[in-house]
Amino acid sequence: MKATWAAVFDWDGVILDSSRHHEESWERLAKEVGRVLPEGHFLRGFGRRNIEIMRDMLKWSESAAEIDTLSRRKEELYREVVQERGIEPLPGVKCWLERLEKEGIRCGIGSSTEDKNVKLGLGLLGLERFFRTAVTAGDVQRGKPAPDVFLEVARRLEVSPGRCVVFEDAPAGVEAGRAAGMRVVGVTTTHPGGHLEGVDREVERLDELEVSELSEWFGRSA
Repeated sequence: MKATWAAVFDWDGVILDSSRHHEESWERLAKEVGRVLPEGHFLRGFGRRNIEIMRDMLKWSESAAEIDTLSRRKEELYREVVQERGIEPLPGVKCWLERLEKEGIRCGIGSSTEDKNVKLGLGLLGLERFFRTAVTAGDVQRGKPAPDVFLEVARRLEVSPGRCVVFEDAPAGVEAGRAAGMRVVGVTTTHPGGHLEGVDREVERLDELEVSELSEWFGRSA
């Protein structure tokens, strides 16, 4: 039977737990450039693009060129940490992707991270076959909580936004999914249960879900 909806996944905190890798890369960058990271900066910035974190939250610079240089270096450091420490998919991810694949549900990634990070991660995790497309920070004008990244995934998957389900772990991503007119499943990997306002469903692990359950949101089974 033809699938009637598509699945749109955030990357960090949904497919893999890279929070410690990212946090360590921020710490290495701050040490390199002689900056101070305020307490709690990491969780406040989770799900947002580096440019917004550095310019608006950390107030590191007003120079677009300097922020771009710092952002690129931060992601280089992240990839170094990943290669040093390795990564694993979050529990239940592969099982859920296999269920979606079996039912013919199209899957895409919509993330605030760099394209190189997603490509490296997919290769290390062996998950490339599950995703038809990945939209990352460089593909859109505005980052989350604007809906641009998720709308572009829907366009590439050739599915209307109203027939997409977003899987997110961060408030900025939940807001982006809502703004895109999509259903949202909150994954409580980064924030505890009850802290992702506006989600349609909340889970600790993706394999708690059944394809038929989400298909009911769209009127008939996949």
